[in-house]
Amino acid sequence: MSDEVTAFVPGHVTGFFSAHHDDDPTKAGSRGAGLTLTDGVTVTVRPANDRTVLFEGEPIDVEPVWTVLETLEVSARVDVDSDLPLGAGFGVSGAMTLGTALAANRVFDRKLSANELVTIAHGAEVQAGTGLGDVVAQARGGVPIRLEPGAPQFNKLDAIPARARVEYVSFGELSTADVLSGDTERLTAAGKQALSRVVEEPTLTSFICASRAFAREAGLLTPNVRDALESVAEVEGQASMAMLGDTVFALGTGLSDAGYEPSVCATHPAGAMLK
Repeated sequence: MSDEVTAFVPGHVTGFFSAHHDDDPTKAGSRGAGLTLTDGVTVTVRPANDRTVLFEGEPIDVEPVWTVLETLEVSARVDVDSDLPLGAGFGVSGAMTLGTALAANRVFDRKLSANELVTIAHGAEVQAGTGLGDVVAQARGGVPIRLEPGAPQFNKLDAIPARARVEYVSFGELSTADVLSGDTERLTAAGKQALSRVVEEPTLTSFICASRAFAREAGLLTPNVRDALESVAEVEGQASMAMLGDTVFALGTGLSDAGYEPSVCATHPAGAMLK
């Protein structure tokens, strides 16, 4: 047993997705594509008498993190530091959950494989209704394309072979659970169309255009996002909405050119890792 272990998990911006439900949470998930980010989440796990999760030093109740600790049968303190806001479409919940699984496995010498840990974290996210595909994408890194839903033993991943500067501006939160618990038929139809487009042409330009069309056709655009996308388009930039958040992300300098003061990072070349 170690005194403490720290994991880094890249943020993940989903450009588009289709929801696929199953009674088995490890088989449920989403198809779609997104960007993993060099801005991410750092999770430190250390043994403790009680299970505690702190986000930027403040206690927080994150159901999938609790589920991971219970599944691994460990009692720990989990400290989370994030470059990204919670609930704004950056996969922070998934990052906390996956980071906890990776770090706790090492701290308590559980000897589970990477795929086993990703499966535990993915299933916990699906059960909590906080995500359908972030965990598997964050484990992969780069610009992953999720061709099939579910945990590693069920899903099928590809990727766009490219890197990019990424800008983002967040205007606030959206509830992933509320969207995923509602009628997802329109959303899923738009997601399947977007995925077909990117599979046919796996480029960043195709991805951002498909993402923007998905946000519009799925009826997810917020007023803030719509205004920002129009501003970026006016300066011939490429941007879309982060799923699911009141957040806009752009490739290159689209948001800067449109007069915003965005946060800046890049696509992450690798997946989640122990530090």
